[in-house]
Amino acid sequence: MDSKVVVLKDETTGLVVNVSNGNPDYGYVKIQQVRTVIDDNGFLRRKPVTALIPGTLQELQDSNFYAGQQLDGKIVIEESLSPFNNKTPERDLKVAGETGIVCRLGGMPIYRRTKFSLVSNVSDELIKHDNVDELRAAYNTPKTSAVAPNKDFEI
Repeated sequence: MDSKVVVLKDETTGLVVNVSNGNPDYGYVKIQQVRTVIDDNGFLRRKPVTALIPGTLQELQDSNFYAGQQLDGKIVIEESLSPFNNKTPERDLKVAGETGIVCRLGGMPIYRRTKFSLVSNVSDELIKHDNVDELRAAYNTPKTSAVAPNKDFEI
């Protein structure tokens, strides 16, 4: 039900192997897999999941990745109550959609990352959030139009 993992090119540069912002000796390749997900209400959805394959720039280039290349394996989702990176923990916060609200369990933030695994039957490590009321309130807030009618153009 899940698609193969596919190598993506950067939409802006057209490059497959991208140079790291922090160190020109390192880089990454962006990959995507369309996964079948069944939500808490039993509703099936097909969702694209992306990840990065990091490495030295030279080794990534020597691996001859190309756009559209299909890879065996799976993109795995890992969630944790501890940050994956202590220098920039906010980078991996699990945020509920466009609400900007961080998913929490017992008041603690949930951290989420994706990574590529060559093992295709590995399972995701998910943590179910418990700040449901906060999220429901955000999703049920009426959305107003950002554009107000202009009296100059009334009929």
